[in-house]
Amino acid sequence: MIKLRLKRFGKKKEASFRIVACNSTSRRDGRPLEELGFYNPRTKETRLDTEALRNRLTQGAQPTNVVRTLLEKGGLLEKKVRPSIAIGKAKLSQKEKAAKLDNDKKNSNETINNESE
Repeated sequence: MIKLRLKRFGKKKEASFRIVACNSTSRRDGRPLEELGFYNPRTKETRLDTEALRNRLTQGAQPTNVVRTLLEKGGLLEKKVRPSIAIGKAKLSQKEKAAKLDNDKKNSNETINNESE
């Protein structure tokens, strides 16, 4: 299977990445099938070869999560809510509701105790 992933290059602690198409079993910095773009996380600079990326995506290449977000920002893929993100937001809202209920109970108990004294 062909994966679209990031290939690291640059100096120590000053990494930049190339967006590449490679076999899923190859190493991170191994020889790619094709270089499709560039991403610099420090300056947020992104350059994409749109025609080559569209070609690889129509061939069935699977982007990694980071590459998927870069392609969504570049307008090559539709933004979709991933299940893990939706589940995380749902759990967070449930925790917030539970915390709010606990605070309300504590406040009501304190007011009852203060009134009885």
